[in-house]
Amino acid sequence: MPDQQINSLFLDGPAGRLEALLNQGSPAATHAALVCHPHPLFGGTLHNKVVFHATKALNSFGFPVLRFNFRGAGLSQGEHDNGQGELEDIRTALDWLIQQFHLPIIAAGFSFGAAMVLRIACPDTNVAALISLGTPVASVDGRDYDYNFLKECSKPKLFVSGRRDQFGPRSALQRTVALAALPKQLVFIEGGDHFFEGRLAELRHAIESWVKETLGK
Repeated sequence: MPDQQINSLFLDGPAGRLEALLNQGSPAATHAALVCHPHPLFGGTLHNKVVFHATKALNSFGFPVLRFNFRGAGLSQGEHDNGQGELEDIRTALDWLIQQFHLPIIAAGFSFGAAMVLRIACPDTNVAALISLGTPVASVDGRDYDYNFLKECSKPKLFVSGRRDQFGPRSALQRTVALAALPKQLVFIEGGDHFFEGRLAELRHAIESWVKETLGK
């Protein structure tokens, strides 16, 4: 499918406006998608390479795809809130997608964005499926991630990580995914690190293959 138009916009978030980009979808789109970026205090923005490639993969099916900057990142107002206010930011983005498109949502995130989107989107009835890229499972700069809630999350879930991910050691990630409710799929990218450096094509292929298999595309 040819590249879709990209629109720049702002969402009205609880801490002020949130900078966002929307990759327009097909009029016949069956789903809309959201992609959340990695930790803003470590350079994460909506322009992150992994976020960009995940967006392109989902947009290739004609889905409208929204990505935005968490509070305090880029042109988004507010200040980083240690993962609490950021959940509200995701809620703002999900609500906007529903109001605009009235379609089931595929919610995706990378690293910090993955941890956040899993937590807020699992119980959301508007979210049909979840994609977690570079899921952080090891303690990172004093931040510990708890995924016990995945035991109750029965939506289709894709986990993709590099086999050399320094923030998601293979054995620890396997234990986390093993606890999650079905359906689920775990894909390791050979030679990939946390940022999928040099392996972004494989990342896109993993996402596209899962969407085809899970959603019948």
